[in-house]
Amino acid sequence: MSTTENKHYIDGKWVIGCGTQFSSRNVVDNTILWQGRSATEDEIDSAYHAANNACTTWACLDFEARAEYIMRFAKHVEEKRDAFIKLISLETGKPHWEASTEVNSVINKVAISIEAHHERLHAQSYTMADTVQAIRYKPHGVVAVLGPFNFPAHLSNGHIIPALLAGNTIIYKPSELTPAVAALIMQCWHKSNIPAGVINCIHGDAITAKALLDKNIQGVYFTGSYATGVQISTQLGNRPEVILALEMGGNNPLVIDDTLHDLDAAVYNTIISSFITAGQRCTCARRVIIPNNDLGNDFIQRLLIATKQLTVGMPLQRPEPFIGPVIGHSHALKHLAAQSALQAAGGIPLLPMTLLQAGSGLLSPGILDMTWVLNPPDEEIFAPLIQIYRYTDFDEAIMLANQTRYGLVAGLFSAEEKRYQQFYRKVRAGLINWNKPTTGAVSTLPFGGVGISGNHRPSGYFAADYCAYPIASLEQPALSAPTQNIPGIKI
Repeated sequence: MSTTENKHYIDGKWVIGCGTQFSSRNVVDNTILWQGRSATEDEIDSAYHAANNACTTWACLDFEARAEYIMRFAKHVEEKRDAFIKLISLETGKPHWEASTEVNSVINKVAISIEAHHERLHAQSYTMADTVQAIRYKPHGVVAVLGPFNFPAHLSNGHIIPALLAGNTIIYKPSELTPAVAALIMQCWHKSNIPAGVINCIHGDAITAKALLDKNIQGVYFTGSYATGVQISTQLGNRPEVILALEMGGNNPLVIDDTLHDLDAAVYNTIISSFITAGQRCTCARRVIIPNNDLGNDFIQRLLIATKQLTVGMPLQRPEPFIGPVIGHSHALKHLAAQSALQAAGGIPLLPMTLLQAGSGLLSPGILDMTWVLNPPDEEIFAPLIQIYRYTDFDEAIMLANQTRYGLVAGLFSAEEKRYQQFYRKVRAGLINWNKPTTGAVSTLPFGGVGISGNHRPSGYFAADYCAYPIASLEQPALSAPTQNIPGIKI
């Protein structure tokens, strides 16, 4: 463990915390990966003042100068690629292959965000008579980024990079479940020589986040659960001037159409949609909606066989597993309790999700038939668990897909484009995929949902939109009076 891993990063310096001690552990052997302290009120104050003091200077830099610091950051991430991959694997439980894709996303986000900034925040001007009509953009100021545990490097980075490019300064509060990855991220920012105060990192849990949101920040960028998003909105309810970008998960439907010919492809892409990252992606398909006929029965049988053969294991296991553990043993127990509640409501276990190793987060993927359950709970269960629902016709399939307050992603596997067009018109979601996994989001497109999945401020390529606000200006070189005054004015 390096000397900086257990510290906050405030005003360009590593600061030993004085708050409550906490730690994160290696998922393989349960040894301590990171141990530090939550930020105190004074430390949060220091981070805010550092970010506030750096605001004007950072915002006044040319865009190219800001981008240069950020490209240096990406270079240092690339240099530490192997360390990042190993640390993400050990702290989150992701297999090496998946941790590697996350590091790639962090690096690639820089070029994509620079392109998005130029496209989304492009200054424009028009001349009419002697007046210039101009549209330009300004940063909000000090913004808080509250990071999740499932993609501790990539998803936080997806807010941080566009916010810095737009000229904001940042206080970053990573998940208390993945502080070691955050510490390595901050080492890369420190090595980029970014000016002191532009990006600060404080560690802690929900109490720390709540204290941070009480500061005079101008924006909050959050990825996490709906319940936490509601708490953030409630806390800032009397401060409508604070811009919120909330991404709050989904209870996502995947519809299997009876026009399909390649059921093996449907099974493969269902597994990718539902079980990747041990079900810990907000885009995972939670509800798989299948035809109530022979094709649906055949699909289920193939899905059960393929699921039983999936490799679940620790991240350093060789050959590599498809999925590792969920983020912790306590989370695994919570997910098993959620499965029990679904069974108590009438769900039929076709393949029960089980704990594979005592004291771990290793869960075998599970499949429940919920077809005959009245009013099933509309919840995001962040685990490798599929709920099956059967339909008699395609209109009913769409109705079942829409039986959720969430609206992040919806997917359709179908051989007919007209079915997809019908699905696209009627389903309610911010991401709608046809014959692609629901987990196939890319940074070159917007990412966000409707309903309780978000607040209509998508991230991804559109993140630039919530990182700056438009300024409308009417400008002319010299002040002049009209040739004819408005009635009632005599000069």
